[in-house]
Amino acid sequence: MKTEKEKKCFPLFMDLTEKKAVVFGAGAIGTRRILALLPYVGSLTVVALQAGEEIQKLAMEKQIRYYPRGYQREDLYDADLVLAATGDPAVDGDIYSACKCLGILVNVASDQKKCDFHFPGLLEYDGVTIGFNGGGKDHRKVKETRQKVQQALEIDREGETEA
Repeated sequence: MKTEKEKKCFPLFMDLTEKKAVVFGAGAIGTRRILALLPYVGSLTVVALQAGEEIQKLAMEKQIRYYPRGYQREDLYDADLVLAATGDPAVDGDIYSACKCLGILVNVASDQKKCDFHFPGLLEYDGVTIGFNGGGKDHRKVKETRQKVQQALEIDREGETEA
């Protein structure tokens, strides 16, 4: 068994097109994760006391379900994937515990130890999805690496010629 220090995340790509994701919280982190998940999941529900214009617009356009209230355990019952980003450690902890009991994959934004999966930096290029992850240790380095790869791909694309 590996120690905590040696843990690494396996890059697993999953088909979420038939899955329901529930995100608790719609602050900066919650919103980023909602936008990252949206193109991939079959159904996305957001439960948050407050949400910015971007989330409210997605709800108005019926791209997501948005419930402007706090967390209720019943919100979990048909979820396949859950993100806790409420900013309240007690609420996020309850979400984590309930998900573990129900066998639901969960990610607690504020606590790496309470994550069944991590959110990668994403880059899509010509139908290829590339995920970048630093194991939750150096988000800036992950972002910089993603940007370097994006720049390299754009340079290659500009140099292409048609046969």
